[in-house]
Amino acid sequence: MALVAAAREVAPGPFPARPAEAPFLGVGVGLRPVHYGEVLARAADGRLRIDWVEAVSENYMIPGGRPLRILSEVREAMPLALHGVSMNIGSVDPLDTAYLDGLADTARRFEPAWLSDHLCWTGVGGHNLHDLMPLPYTEEAIEHVAARIRRVQDRLGRRIALENVSSYMSFADDAMTEWEFLSAIAEHADCGILLDVNNVFVSAHNHGFDPMAYLDAIDATRIFQIHLAGHRSNGTLLIDTHDQPVCDEVWALYSALVSRTGPISTLIEWDGQIPEFDRLETEADTARELLTTATRREDARAGRAASAHLAAGHGA
Repeated sequence: MALVAAAREVAPGPFPARPAEAPFLGVGVGLRPVHYGEVLARAADGRLRIDWVEAVSENYMIPGGRPLRILSEVREAMPLALHGVSMNIGSVDPLDTAYLDGLADTARRFEPAWLSDHLCWTGVGGHNLHDLMPLPYTEEAIEHVAARIRRVQDRLGRRIALENVSSYMSFADDAMTEWEFLSAIAEHADCGILLDVNNVFVSAHNHGFDPMAYLDAIDATRIFQIHLAGHRSNGTLLIDTHDQPVCDEVWALYSALVSRTGPISTLIEWDGQIPEFDRLETEADTARELLTTATRREDARAGRAASAHLAAGHGA
């Protein structure tokens, strides 16, 4: 299947409204310890070419130490989002109240723009699998997961965003597409979506669906944030490894997406074989250029529409 061909040029229209809880922050990168010093130094002297950072929630749900001090300094310099990997929202295990208490405390301390985690399960029977396991796309799963998300949001006092994960298998009981499932979860739970474009591309390749059909189906008014990352090929599968640059096909999908949605806070993820910070900023620069192009298209369209309206009124 020609995945790149699906990322066609999109005729811009009026951009959808942004979620009130998710203002446009610009383009950011995942905050990793190896870059702590570089981020703070560049922020201090005005050389930083990113607008915000995303930190892994669990790394800072601790009683004290250097990570908390560093994150406090980073938060003073720029906006922050917290992204978790252990909420286990799709499991049949009871919600971990101690975990939620810790997350709530961390959010109060650092005042992130929003909180996010993954639409998946990560453990069962009290055992953490340390992986993002996919869910069956069924009505039963929708009701189960949406109810748990509502309870989490009540506990945290805010809406959260859930991220689509990459997948390498499907369930025999699947009754709908992944994008239908994700959309139904967001609607039933009244939560946000963290849309990972690389994960869409990886899963589209692995399962043989059209990635643009997925992206087109997502309600832009629920998208809090976009993730971009790299992947690797493993035989017939693509694996979401976060250790490569964003590929051309994913850039094309991203460009088509933001041409429809307008600017959405975008983050570059790079978790393995982490490069120098300059390389991350170069990826961020590319995302910013594509966002700017999308906005200019809409501004031009709006200008032409306004001119046509004035001309028609003058002629009357």
